[in-house]
Amino acid sequence: MTRLEWLEALSYLVTIFGLPLAIWLFLYEQRRERQNEEAAIYQQLSDQYAAFLKLLLDNADLQLLRKSGTKQELTEEQKERRSAIFSILISLFERAYLLVYDERMSRQTARLWSAWEDYMREWCRRDDFREALPELLPGEDPEFALHIQSIAAGEVASAKAGGSPKPAIS
Repeated sequence: MTRLEWLEALSYLVTIFGLPLAIWLFLYEQRRERQNEEAAIYQQLSDQYAAFLKLLLDNADLQLLRKSGTKQELTEEQKERRSAIFSILISLFERAYLLVYDERMSRQTARLWSAWEDYMREWCRRDDFREALPELLPGEDPEFALHIQSIAAGEVASAKAGGSPKPAIS
């Protein structure tokens, strides 16, 4: 076999094995990069929610950490602060919806999204939050507004039925 024949045989080997391997490595790296981006987005959103919870602690007089809602009558100043806090929360939920939610989610994305939907459900169980939704949603993404209204309606129906909360139909 001559040197030219060896080089030709090697070029066939590269074409047969090297090119598919290079394509596979490229796709694998792209997938890993997408997963890392999704994880970074989720971490950022989680950090923002943690900062939101600190805001609730700083405004403990509003009793927003209670699952059942505020039992006391709020002053005008407290109502204004509660409204501002609810606006921040809606903004955070909308950001999570726009960045994470998709009709066809991967298993990992669906896991990340389910945590946000749990937060939304928890807040939609509160009467004061649900009552504020009509004032909070104008100007927000229409699909997000429909989604959170659906969650709120599901929580109301579940409470009336006396059952446990049901997952939102997405």
